[in-house]
Amino acid sequence: MRTAIYTRVSKSDGSQDPENQLRELKTFCERQGWDVAEVYTDFASGKRSDRASFKRMMTDASKSKFQTVLFWAMDRFSREGIEATLMYLRQLEGYKVGFRSYQEPFFDSAGPFKELMIAMFASFASLERAKISERTLAGLAKAKAQGRVGGRPKRSEEHTSELQSPCNL
Repeated sequence: MRTAIYTRVSKSDGSQDPENQLRELKTFCERQGWDVAEVYTDFASGKRSDRASFKRMMTDASKSKFQTVLFWAMDRFSREGIEATLMYLRQLEGYKVGFRSYQEPFFDSAGPFKELMIAMFASFASLERAKISERTLAGLAKAKAQGRVGGRPKRSEEHTSELQSPCNL
């Protein structure tokens, strides 16, 4: 099986090295009899989707350059939240590319718990959205109770009438 290996560390200042992940993942591929098609490594926070190697890996997945993605652990794959991570896993599934977490073998698209794990991720994503909404509303209520007014500053009447003048249209 042609496999992509994805590794990620948060810092590029030399204090973190993806080599430990890479060594173990390559050894795992050898034991499984998998061919390593490509290694993708990012030195960036997993909270952002603009990681160059991650984006290239997803593009290559869409072109069927490999059949599965192996990563150290789910938090190395993405830390953008459950909803975004679920979206990436579904994207891979749509490309007919599997996934496997080395440290969390239950996150395996070929495993018996695949549908259960995706359903659980979807449920957690829904709960996460609800919690974010509740926290936002609670924060707005607190600010209002403290007398703060949200939104953009009100325009002065002079400035508003200038903007509505037919000469400015």
